[in-house]
Amino acid sequence: MNQRTRPIRVVLAKPGLDGHDQGAKVVARALMDGGCEVIYTGLRQTAQSVARIALDEDADVIALSSMAGSHLPFCRKLRTLLVEAGLTDKLWVIGGNLPAQDHAELRALGFKGIFPSSSRLGDIVDFIRSHA
Repeated sequence: MNQRTRPIRVVLAKPGLDGHDQGAKVVARALMDGGCEVIYTGLRQTAQSVARIALDEDADVIALSSMAGSHLPFCRKLRTLLVEAGLTDKLWVIGGNLPAQDHAELRALGFKGIFPSSSRLGDIVDFIRSHA
């Protein structure tokens, strides 16, 4: 088992024009209660800002919370930036309003954890703790 010298560092972002962040705050609290360090970026982040913050904060996990339906174009753009920044070894996860028909493309883009809005908090925390 890999011994960590610091808590898992999660950058949690709200992409684009999505103004609904109550769920993201609940997930952030669950992650903190689960022993993670969470850097919550706040609302209306660009792909560029998410990639920069993830790099600056030395994130182990790059997490998105998307309720606005623009997750695929945002994730396509973010993937390019994360690859350019050398962050392909980090765990990428996304949660929120994610129709089942989009899950395969999200996985193909590199998002290993996909959590529709009905996901249990414990499942999200356990996934991150076991994959980061």
